[in-house]
Amino acid sequence: MHNKEYTAKDIYVLEGLDPVRKRPGMYIGSTGIDGLHHLVWECLDNSLDEAMGGYCYNIEVAILADNKIKVSDDGRGIPVDKHALTKKSALETIMTTLHAGGKFGGDAYKVSGGLHGVGVSVVCALSKYMRAEVSRDGFSFFQEYSKGKVKTSVKKIGTSRKTGTTIIFEPDPEIFKEISFDEKKILKHLRQQAYLTKGTRIVFKDERKKEVKKYSFYFEGGIASYVKYLTKDTISRHDSIFYCSGEKENVFVEASLRYTEEYECYEESFANNIHTVDGGTHLTGFRSSLTRTFNDYARKNEIIKESEDNLSGEDIREGLTAVISIKIKEPQFEGQTKAKLGNPEAKSIVDQVVSEHLTDFLERNPQDAKAIIEKCILSLKARKAAKAAKETILRKGAMEGLSLPGKLADCASRKPEDSEIFIVEGDSAGGSCKLARDRRFQAILPLRGKILNVERARLDKILSSKEIRALIIALGTGIGDDFNIEKIRYHRIILTLDADVDGSHIRTLLLTFFYRYFKPIIEKGYLYIAQPPLYKIQTGKDIKYAYAEQEKNDIIKKLKNFNIQRYKGLGEMNPSQLWETTMNPENRILRQVQIEDAKEADRMFDILMGDDVSLRKKFIQTYANEVKNLDI
Repeated sequence: MHNKEYTAKDIYVLEGLDPVRKRPGMYIGSTGIDGLHHLVWECLDNSLDEAMGGYCYNIEVAILADNKIKVSDDGRGIPVDKHALTKKSALETIMTTLHAGGKFGGDAYKVSGGLHGVGVSVVCALSKYMRAEVSRDGFSFFQEYSKGKVKTSVKKIGTSRKTGTTIIFEPDPEIFKEISFDEKKILKHLRQQAYLTKGTRIVFKDERKKEVKKYSFYFEGGIASYVKYLTKDTISRHDSIFYCSGEKENVFVEASLRYTEEYECYEESFANNIHTVDGGTHLTGFRSSLTRTFNDYARKNEIIKESEDNLSGEDIREGLTAVISIKIKEPQFEGQTKAKLGNPEAKSIVDQVVSEHLTDFLERNPQDAKAIIEKCILSLKARKAAKAAKETILRKGAMEGLSLPGKLADCASRKPEDSEIFIVEGDSAGGSCKLARDRRFQAILPLRGKILNVERARLDKILSSKEIRALIIALGTGIGDDFNIEKIRYHRIILTLDADVDGSHIRTLLLTFFYRYFKPIIEKGYLYIAQPPLYKIQTGKDIKYAYAEQEKNDIIKKLKNFNIQRYKGLGEMNPSQLWETTMNPENRILRQVQIEDAKEADRMFDILMGDDVSLRKKFIQTYANEVKNLDI
């Protein structure tokens, strides 16, 4: 495998580069921060393809002092011999021709990644400056480019005992309005890729500051190490992490899983190292394998009796953390950004490989098997109890003519896109908001006290909470299996809480609830946090409001005689002030709730709202000095 030739004849050419500069979004998703980072991923993918083929063991990604990016590897080096079709060097062909590379035919790569298979030429097209350096065949070569055009011919620098490729590029400010590389984003991606390419060392350097930061990732355990990392802040249900690998019909499959005491499921799937965020056939095959194998084992060992129901996929996924990675010669992706794998053969191949190894794992680890299946049975019982609770709510709703909760002051509009609901704490704030609102399109739902912490409860217990039931019925979407985003009654759900410790706690409880049970509402951009003013500053009849500490300081610097009031709650404002500062769409400040990093959000809710007190203590000790405006 490692003796395969890689020369100009392995490079396949499809078309030129002009379309990339005209419509960059088609090739890299956007010209925002995500698109900017895709340039880094494209360069990295070339090095990872070499690593997946077994030709490269070290990769380095660096943000240089002048905001350029440098990606180096010790692979075979891009060929520099003349290409038969283009009559140019293979290096120039790869860098300046769209869809040219060793991935489109021949034997240079068994499998490969790359975002759209568009390759490094897109980076060349969208860079103000780019330089490629190649070491191979005993020599070093370089070539420079600008905006997809060649600046210099391929030049020999001198002799070299090494092999490999280095790409240096500077994104074009004509294309990218903001050129700001995010160290955290790059580190997350590199760590993930190092887990997926075991035995390859990936080094990251940030040279933008005097003190150069350097990180190194190397994992012998591959995705089993990744699952260990993903579950590090949770209580595990069993000791041994399940890992398997196998190959069928030229498809290489790896899968790893562990169960924790959490209620939610976390799965990540990859095809040729590309994160398939919407899953696909490989994930479907993995899930069906789990459901069948656990049921077979539970029945064979009489953990589930003949008269009892089978475990469903939902029961089996509670508390599961899993990573599935496949390498396939010709991946078929659905959608521009390769979010979902479509290869039909991947389903049965993953199913077979995982079933064989998981059956063996359960037989060899009976204690682990028992712990996992007991967790699934507990989930089954809770699901049945939750179903009964949901049916009770629906029956109750039907008996009351599906009436909305009595405490809800609804709006006149019946168009969700025009309607908004303010979720407030207590009757006092609720009363003020009701008087302040524009009832044509603004609804008010007061909640009494702190809602149940859903992080520590299953759905059956959650549905027994009166406040949560009122919220579910007011939103109209249903919950759990019955959830339907199309039935939502408001397109702006605004959490409007006091700016004190209790208000912050209730906000966190509500965010936990929305994240765990109404995530599509957040993903659609329907959830907001209102920002009432912290201070009222008055000089005579002139009133100004400050929404932040710095804003207050800036205002009072310009004043001499003034009165200042620190608002502790919404109830302290009269309706006209509440309308003017917090509810009037012309003036108010709303923060849209977004999930940038699902796993990080997941981890944060576990720390802040979970059962492990030591994790929360550690978090508080770490960030205590950064807290401002803590009301005691």
